[in-house]
Amino acid sequence: MARFIEPVTLRGQHALLEPLRPEHEAEVQAAVADGELWKLWYTSVPAPDQVRAWTDTALQMREQQGAMPFVIREVRDGVPGAVVGATRYFNVDSANRRLEIGHTWHAQRVQRSAVNTECKLMLLSHAFEQLACIAVEFRTHWMNHQSRTAIARLGAKQDGVLRNHQRMPDGSLRDTVVFSIIASEWPTVKRHLQYRLDLPGRAS
Repeated sequence: MARFIEPVTLRGQHALLEPLRPEHEAEVQAAVADGELWKLWYTSVPAPDQVRAWTDTALQMREQQGAMPFVIREVRDGVPGAVVGATRYFNVDSANRRLEIGHTWHAQRVQRSAVNTECKLMLLSHAFEQLACIAVEFRTHWMNHQSRTAIARLGAKQDGVLRNHQRMPDGSLRDTVVFSIIASEWPTVKRHLQYRLDLPGRAS
């Protein structure tokens, strides 16, 4: 039986999303080391020595829950380069045609660049236009103000806050901020993201 989300490679001018594979381990280790991303306590970015376990968990989520993890490659002059991050479709509800985009992180050198904007444009386009989703969610830690601002800047609307939603690896309790984009909003959001990508210089 076909999965709701089949493996797909999404290509853009600035970024390429390809399905995560065990062979990406060394490239992911190099990407997380750029900015020591695992030291942000309110995120779930793996340390270099935890990348194999992180990969195994992501692929297990793929097999058991229908998720779709990707690595992000930077594209320059039409040529895909190094892995500079990761992202994922997950919390997939195929019966109601809903999913969440998350587990997203970027190497420091591409943060606030066109890479993130284009990745979101490609993921949302695929979700709404190929998978016929009725809604796409984004969730983040209450304390991750940078992520909250970035999600709102995409055009997503805040649905609410789940108090004491999850226990973090350090034992602290996470309040989760929930955002979403619904199908009727997608044409406007798409136009907004395309406009940002067309701005001279960069898109963040």
